[in-house]
Amino acid sequence: MANNLISTTFLFILSSIIFLAKSQPFSTSLPPSTLRPERQNLTRLHFFFHDVVGGPNATAVRVAAASITNTSHTGFGAVVIMDNLLTEGSNPNSKRVGRAQGMYASADMSNMSFMMVNNYVFDDERFNGSTLSVLGRNPVTSPAVRELPVVGGTGVFRFASGYAEARTFFVNETNGDAIVEYNVYVLH
Repeated sequence: MANNLISTTFLFILSSIIFLAKSQPFSTSLPPSTLRPERQNLTRLHFFFHDVVGGPNATAVRVAAASITNTSHTGFGAVVIMDNLLTEGSNPNSKRVGRAQGMYASADMSNMSFMMVNNYVFDDERFNGSTLSVLGRNPVTSPAVRELPVVGGTGVFRFASGYAEARTFFVNETNGDAIVEYNVYVLH
């Protein structure tokens, strides 16, 4: 009788431990109101991106190249890492609003076009610490406005989606430095 009681008690304790230690399910459906506000905001951001590739203060540096990069008219295969200044105006000394951090790579053998992967890291008051992530094709020599998708964000821009319009404002033909004007439309 004592052995049965010990066995029953042991089984009860063991099954309780297993029940309590059970892992959480892989996925759980949540109502949208749990994570998203009832309304989404649409915000337009306007800033200038300063790509400095030449000189001692370069903010964009080539870190890799393919065997054909230097003979390709598009620089095909070049990979550049950047930490570029974002400002309110086209002058690099105008009010700083953040940094564009990420990379771009020459990914078109026929036309000068970059595959861009970058985060706009904002430090301006309202958006301080928030980021937007952009991923897309940027045909940089096109005179038209180029459009890149906004694929996400953090902070104020959590759950962001939208698009960024890029227009080359200035290019230094000698060293390749560029200033690009951006209009970003983001739902968050």
